[in-house]
Amino acid sequence: MINLLKKKFLSFFYKISPYSQAGQDIFALELFGDKGTYIDIGSGLPAKGNNSYLLEVKNNWSGFCLDFDMSQKINWEKCPERMNKVYWHDATIFDYKNATTENKLPIDIDFLSCDIDPQEKTFLALKKVFTDGLRPKSIAFETDFYREKTDYSLLAELFLKPYGYEIGVRNVYSGLKKNKIFETWFVHKSLNFKPIDYKEWVKKK
Repeated sequence: MINLLKKKFLSFFYKISPYSQAGQDIFALELFGDKGTYIDIGSGLPAKGNNSYLLEVKNNWSGFCLDFDMSQKINWEKCPERMNKVYWHDATIFDYKNATTENKLPIDIDFLSCDIDPQEKTFLALKKVFTDGLRPKSIAFETDFYREKTDYSLLAELFLKPYGYEIGVRNVYSGLKKNKIFETWFVHKSLNFKPIDYKEWVKKK
């Protein structure tokens, strides 16, 4: 009975995607289809709650993950289908340019997921990606707006605007936290993506 309730809970919490918290992977697939490229900063677990599992394992995307929490390493070792590189390093000082070269990725990767704590470091990691010369076409940027005093969505928007980015999906929340906005998804203007509120994007699923 407990396992059944747990499955029902998870199926609701991950109602957009069986893996990512709010459908970040689904959004990336809508934009780029199969065989895209990604960088997953703050990847956490290898499957559940992960923004790149569906991309790599089910859709043949190339890329790499990055996480600072070495306690997660054992979970990745138990997930052999995750064959792309995982780096255990501080995202704010990591050498992204070297890693893209090492993994034979272009500097204009399709999808960047940027999600570490605290949010100040998420913003620093985002800036480091650009300092290293990378130009992702789309970005899932965690803001934790519902609990942060600083509006990191606005800071990211102001930082990214000169590079040609705009908000693609705003006010992103997870299945059980509709009143807790925690992320903003940015897209490069070259994609010609029509901006949409997350609530409306979900209705189309």
